[in-house]
Amino acid sequence: MAAVAVTLVRRLLRSGPRPGLCGAGGRELGAAPRRAIGRVAVELDSSTGVAVMKMENLPVNSLSLDFLTEFLISLEKLENDRGCRGVILTSGAPKIFSAGLDIMEMYGKSAEHYAEFWKAVQEMWLRLYQSNMVTIAAINGSSPAGGCLMAMCCDYRIMAENPKYSIGLNETQLGIVAPFWFKDTMVNTVGNRATERSLELGLLYSPPEAHKIGLVDQLVPEEKIQSTAAAVMSQWLAIPDHARQITKSMMRKPTVDRLLAHRESDIQNFVSFITKDSIQKSLQMYMEMLKQRRG
Repeated sequence: MAAVAVTLVRRLLRSGPRPGLCGAGGRELGAAPRRAIGRVAVELDSSTGVAVMKMENLPVNSLSLDFLTEFLISLEKLENDRGCRGVILTSGAPKIFSAGLDIMEMYGKSAEHYAEFWKAVQEMWLRLYQSNMVTIAAINGSSPAGGCLMAMCCDYRIMAENPKYSIGLNETQLGIVAPFWFKDTMVNTVGNRATERSLELGLLYSPPEAHKIGLVDQLVPEEKIQSTAAAVMSQWLAIPDHARQITKSMMRKPTVDRLLAHRESDIQNFVSFITKDSIQKSLQMYMEMLKQRRG
């Protein structure tokens, strides 16, 4: 993991920050200021030990290689900050939590690029899924595919009760197969049968449907999502950290170990799959459809 992190940091330094997506004039809470790299804004309240991590990779918080790099750096800083015990993950984009993996990272690139991108996706999952901090997803918009995966990595999920929002792993609708560790994460969240049906049909659930199957833990009006997340966080932080952390590791370690044991083959499988002419054609058709919708 360390080698991957170094590669990601180097890439960030090459690409530089993207100005305008995240202002630097955020309000301080307690003694710790708001920290912004460009596509991710972090505000840590030193009095509570809780950080709000806001995705600001506009317009739809797609998981591009540059975004994943910044996300990992921000998460690592919080992990290393002894004053931080919990993170609320949310979105600064209107009506969208995260649209998932950036299709542009999977189309028309080299095999080396695909491998680097997939390592970053793996690293995001590994870091977030086994974080020692309490992680709460405040899902304030739609969250398909990789966005759903990020939410499932968290300890607790709160979703805005808006009928226009949806969440789920819908990869099959794009002709893509969800990797085994996506599947494992969903099985751990909603059970085997619900996962099988969800993945085969590429289902996107409305908030009430997602709550019914356990994909999200709580539904609240959109204007109350942050206050609810803060209240839930206080309940989780009332548990001694060491006991909670050991329990979390005990529950999630088998799933993490499975990816670690097959990480290189998973990368090779992704590269082999995504470079197929049929898959590239499917992605091209999907992007053309999106352009027509925007037009």
